Amino acid sequence: MPAAIAALHPRFARSAGAADAPAWRRHLRNALARMCDPYRPELHYMRGPGPKWRQKHGLGA
Repeated sequence: MPAAIAALHPRFARSAGAADAPAWRRHLRNALARMCDPYRPELHYMRGPGPKWRQKHGLGA
């Protein structure tokens, strides 16, 4: 890359060294947290009217 482009765009001038370490650590930490998250929304999803609703509305179960 020409030096003029690097001077105009400082993000192209930096190397992928110590400056990127916090970014990949943050990405790794977030990925591990998502894998180990005990919350599973599919277990709490309401799949339809329950027996109380059926009793109230006169529908047989």
